[in-house]
Amino acid sequence: MKDITEKVKMFRKATAVATLKVAPETVQFIHDKQIPNGDPLPVARVAAIQAAKNTHMVIPYCHPVPVDYVGVEFSFGETKIDIVVTVKAIHKTDIDTEAMTGASVAALTLYDMLRSTDESLEIAGVVLTEKCGSYTDYAGSTTKPLRAAILVISDSIARGDKSDRSGKLIRERLGHYNIDVREYTVIPDDPEQIKKCLLRFTDEYRIDLIMTTGGTGIGPRDFTPESMNDVIERPVPGISETMRAYGQERMPYAMLSRGKAGIRGNSLIINLPGSTRGVRESIDALFPFVLHSFNMLWGGGHEVRRSETGGQISNEGSND
Repeated sequence: MKDITEKVKMFRKATAVATLKVAPETVQFIHDKQIPNGDPLPVARVAAIQAAKNTHMVIPYCHPVPVDYVGVEFSFGETKIDIVVTVKAIHKTDIDTEAMTGASVAALTLYDMLRSTDESLEIAGVVLTEKCGSYTDYAGSTTKPLRAAILVISDSIARGDKSDRSGKLIRERLGHYNIDVREYTVIPDDPEQIKKCLLRFTDEYRIDLIMTTGGTGIGPRDFTPESMNDVIERPVPGISETMRAYGQERMPYAMLSRGKAGIRGNSLIINLPGSTRGVRESIDALFPFVLHSFNMLWGGGHEVRRSETGGQISNEGSND
């Protein structure tokens, strides 16, 4: 089973269609409510809903999903019935398997209730017709390569008493997104030095993304948020709120972080905690979504790419 601990919750939606081939007279029998076993449509609808909600019970690697909505519609052709199942949830994984399972079980339910009437029944297929809410919907590339700077703020690291781990982790993680780290600087917890470095990165070097680590707590030498106040022109509180909310679900001490985020010119500055765990969780919370901010800074819009896809039923579970 795939580990999805680090993923964030997002609105997810998926629609699947199962097709049951039937004889022409069977369609008329259903409309006239002349099926010996009773009206199969309400039964198939309930079956689809139950199946979608309990997909993880029958698909081994599928994660349990708190489904918020299951919609079931029936579309009749001359010799077929299409069962359209739409599932919605706010969760960490895709829900395409839930939609396809619901459609499949609805088709099987119709098959079971109609087989005494129609020996020509055939389940023709199950196809995923729509899926949105995947990471790929929000991971659009920027219109030009990004340049980054890393600022490590720590008295002990600047003195050489400790080795830097958090800054190196930031560099490694930015590399996953092909972000070019142009500057990597270590300074003590000194407000003037912090402001001087940030201004150099923004005003002189025109760095796109500046990530600091350290000095965001409530200790006597934690000055990073105060230094940010003198540098940024426009705060972006949602970024720091997202980091704290994400961290709070995993570490109670995340509430003590005072890190900020903001814009100066076309540069985005983000304060990360000093611990490697805090850095890792903050980057998990923000990326790749935060990269959309640069297209906005450069005059782009808010468009989110939605995917529509088709595919045969899978037994691999929802592991996006």
